[in-house]
Amino acid sequence: MTTQTKAAPSPGFRMLIDFGPLAVFFAVNSFMGGPQLMRMLVATAAFMVAIFVAMGVSLWKTRHISPMLWISGALVLVFGGLTLWFRDETFIKVKPTIVYAMFAIVLAYGLITKKPLLQMLLESAYPGLTAKGWRLLTINWTVFFAAMAVLNEIVWRTQSWDFWVGFKLWGVVPLTLIFAMGNIPMLLRHGLTTDPEIVDKALPPEQ
Repeated sequence: MTTQTKAAPSPGFRMLIDFGPLAVFFAVNSFMGGPQLMRMLVATAAFMVAIFVAMGVSLWKTRHISPMLWISGALVLVFGGLTLWFRDETFIKVKPTIVYAMFAIVLAYGLITKKPLLQMLLESAYPGLTAKGWRLLTINWTVFFAAMAVLNEIVWRTQSWDFWVGFKLWGVVPLTLIFAMGNIPMLLRHGLTTDPEIVDKALPPEQ
């Protein structure tokens, strides 16, 4: 009797799973004609379908769905459903704020209680990292998530729908990548095993 193990995803596959649904959201909104309300509803529905397809593909290819992808998928279902039901873009716009704030609060709680919650969320993304390294990384991600929650609030409250959609793909994704890469020197000083795929492995799913 053989035991199935999780397959290691390639960097390209991880990028597809993490950012593919957001690209679908952007593409449907950008290339579909008609009034903004209709584009918003169809793009939101496509986003909901795409993220659950991504979860299914992840399970199929790796026999695994990461905790953060589970959280993201569940919240997309809730806030996307509210957006479609009430025909109000506010719900899908405020979802990233709630997600980022939730992650910041959870990680802050982990710091206060000295529980390795980030390590549980990111699983084996940082092999060899010391306890001090995990604590510093948790502090950094907590600050990052809090800042992104504030930034999302500023953008959706002051800018148009199309600007906000573009910001999620062309603003949030690069900021997340830059932040993840910026942590690497500190992590290498605290036991991280050198790995060219480390940034890809450690990224949270795009919100």
